[in-house]
Amino acid sequence: MVFIFLRRILHSIRTMIQESFTLLFLLPQTRGSTEEKHKTDNDYEFIQRSKIRTMHFQASLPRLPIPKLEDTCRRYLNAQKPLLSEEEFTKTKSFVNQFLENEGLIFQNELIKKDKKNRHTSYISEYWFDMYLRDRRPLPINYNPIIIYTQESDERYNDQLVKATNFIVSSARFMKSLRAGILEPEVFHLNPKKSNTELFRTIISMLPSWISCYGAYAFKAFPLDMSQYENLFNSTRIPEFGKDRIFLEKSARHILVMRGGNFYCFDVINPDGTLVSPVEIAANLNFILGDNKGSSKNPIGIFTTSERDQWAKARAHLLKIGNNDVLQKIDSAAFALILDDEDFSQEFMNLLRNFLHGDGKNRWFDKSFSLIITKDGSAAVNFEHSWGDGIAILRYFQDVKTDISKHWWFQPEDKLLISKIKPDVESLEFTVDEKVKDMIEFEVKKYKELTDSLSVDYIKYDEFGKELIKQFGASPDAIIQLAIQLAFYKQEGRTAASYESCSTAAFKHGRTDTVRPCTEQTKKVCSILAEKSSEVSNAELKKMIVDCSKAHTELVKNAAMGQGFDRHLFALKKMQEELGSSKSPLFEDPAFSSLNYNILCTSTLSTPAMLGGGFGPVVPEGFGIGYMMLNKEIRGLITSYSEHKNAKEFVKNLTAALEDIRKVVISP
Repeated sequence: MVFIFLRRILHSIRTMIQESFTLLFLLPQTRGSTEEKHKTDNDYEFIQRSKIRTMHFQASLPRLPIPKLEDTCRRYLNAQKPLLSEEEFTKTKSFVNQFLENEGLIFQNELIKKDKKNRHTSYISEYWFDMYLRDRRPLPINYNPIIIYTQESDERYNDQLVKATNFIVSSARFMKSLRAGILEPEVFHLNPKKSNTELFRTIISMLPSWISCYGAYAFKAFPLDMSQYENLFNSTRIPEFGKDRIFLEKSARHILVMRGGNFYCFDVINPDGTLVSPVEIAANLNFILGDNKGSSKNPIGIFTTSERDQWAKARAHLLKIGNNDVLQKIDSAAFALILDDEDFSQEFMNLLRNFLHGDGKNRWFDKSFSLIITKDGSAAVNFEHSWGDGIAILRYFQDVKTDISKHWWFQPEDKLLISKIKPDVESLEFTVDEKVKDMIEFEVKKYKELTDSLSVDYIKYDEFGKELIKQFGASPDAIIQLAIQLAFYKQEGRTAASYESCSTAAFKHGRTDTVRPCTEQTKKVCSILAEKSSEVSNAELKKMIVDCSKAHTELVKNAAMGQGFDRHLFALKKMQEELGSSKSPLFEDPAFSSLNYNILCTSTLSTPAMLGGGFGPVVPEGFGIGYMMLNKEIRGLITSYSEHKNAKEFVKNLTAALEDIRKVVISP
């Protein structure tokens, strides 16, 4: 009887999770403050002192499910239908049916067996790391995304020295809390008034780790995987031939600072484990900002912009001629602080380019993340993608901004104290020879050609936002995705393979899955609005837009619950390679390749602390579309390669698409 009772409880919890996962990845995350109400001298050391240990939920997080083969095949065909002609679809369907009845069953069974032997992780984790680390393309534009901070309203706090000091302090506080295990775990609170409370934290902290998730589910609170945080600090992607590796050195106490292509480092944690004071950090930064050595004649950082095997070759030579200690300092640094000497206050598009790629001379794109601060105080995070996804970096991004806004550990007037402090900065000097100089010259030229080929534009649409869409009864994310589909349809008169990233962090070692926003419903609406058909009434269009939203929401729910088809097929294809099986017609089908050639690659991260975010196109003929939706505003960063696509024209069409949708939504 007890077993039956427990089984019923678990079934109820599982049902509640399934009903709530749609909201989990469409709503902003809510997380309560765990700071002490009464300040003490020790408050400076940690950004949080959570009652619930950082990794408390890891042991009881559910495992990422392997979808049923028939479900994956059905969802795959649904995604293909709006992209293919009837003849093409019939052919693809025959390949899918063959796969479902023959080789797909073999691959599925072997994948399940392998998954059962590796219960400590998810079935996709190893494959996904491998996918990133084996790709030989350069990191900037191809992989590293950016998220940009909003500026301060008080210009005094946009001073480069003041802002950089505060970012370092708050980052070190975050890092130290994470290392001590007292950074609050990432939890989505479906009903914050009931679960984002001290009672919740007290009860959950008392539960054993192996059942803690189930306790949280009873409060309708959903813990997220924290495993990626391991590589947030002191981590670097090291180039190696064929496949890179991720290096981690948690004992290191310093950060890397770059200015003018020159390298510096200094400690942010003292030998006794306490944080270095804000004024000491400011004194070190002031020394670096005042260093008049000029821009480096041999900017080694340019190598991190190159093709990975080429960088591995250059790194091997750098080690050979005696640069082991310098590279060790760079690789083990907590993170990279990039100080740019340019003022972009009047050049917004150039600011976006600077954060996304720059000229490569004052960057180290291999670091887990780089905090970039320009002369005018604009700030952004550029992060390497193999170690983790948007949820981890956004948590850091938000918490640091919140901490700075609360405290401003170093005030503008504190500059007067700097002269009393002796800086403690180490300049890192590379040994170079003629071969290194030649390689640098080659990479500088090559990188300029790459960045010059990129088209970058920005949209800020303030005619409506989340509020109006929710009043209309649709998902804000679905409406943005419909607008993106419509913009492309206006521009090219067709549909295209489209990708939206969706986190699977509700599962142990979950990464992402794919939402396919191009549906039969969006295709129908796009054809009507783009061709300005007068035969369809606004009332009919409203219903069709709501249908688009319902279809999209279902796709998001499936992906968030680990029921997307993309990662599953990716793993099955990997299983085919491991088994040495003959190639499946499904994977050789041109339609399979076309679907995975993502012309429209999209992703969203939204927070009031964020001005915008974005990334490069993932294919030469594609668009990279990073967007965010606020209550009354929509923003987006659009990139493309000028030879193939026009980002400026896409922004124009996206604006028109949003306007078309708005007119329907507000119509009587």
